[in-house]
Amino acid sequence: MKRLNANIISVNIGKPKELKGLGSSITTSIEKQVVDHEIFLSKLSLQGDEQADKINHGGVDKAVCVYPYEHYTFWEKELGRTLPLGAFGENLTIKGFLENDVHIGDVFQWGSAVVQVSQPRIPCHKLAKRYEVENMPQLVSETGYTGFYLRVLKEGTVSVDTPLRFIKRSTDISISYINHVFYQNVYDVESLNKIIDLNELASGWRRMLQKQLNKTEERMEDETN
Repeated sequence: MKRLNANIISVNIGKPKELKGLGSSITTSIEKQVVDHEIFLSKLSLQGDEQADKINHGGVDKAVCVYPYEHYTFWEKELGRTLPLGAFGENLTIKGFLENDVHIGDVFQWGSAVVQVSQPRIPCHKLAKRYEVENMPQLVSETGYTGFYLRVLKEGTVSVDTPLRFIKRSTDISISYINHVFYQNVYDVESLNKIIDLNELASGWRRMLQKQLNKTEERMEDETN
């Protein structure tokens, strides 16, 4: 197994505000500010970070959004612009491991807190508005450069100066594997069952994949009748 040790490039927090783009406006916290001091990480969020849409964002399985800094070069070329830190609305911009390196259930020490990988991130329409690229969520999905979320197993004080240090691994399912099944190999019953059985996977994702599995099994049954 590759040794997992990620340096944190920036810690980013934000509060809801109006964002205009693609001919309309929404209230969102996707535009975040870099903080360089110690802050408290609770079960739900970093201190000072808020969600405008509490239905689709936030909660114990999405306490911290993480995005690899290595992807920034690709997106800067794709978008034709220089991107600020926190460009994807992430709380942590990291360098040192990618979606293929990180597995569901991986546990890390961050400062005095302990965090666990809970699910991939699903890109939303707010990225499209921010960069005024209508198919931005689709582009993120197709590349697999989605980032991922952490749940908090132990609350504590964290900062940009304390790296994510790997503690343990409990599954063989990477973020990239789930992305591939969810976006490209949606009728793979074996893989869907394998992912759904992960206790460490966020409950929302298990429900979503179960619906996909049900549809797939119904389709297979119709084809055999």
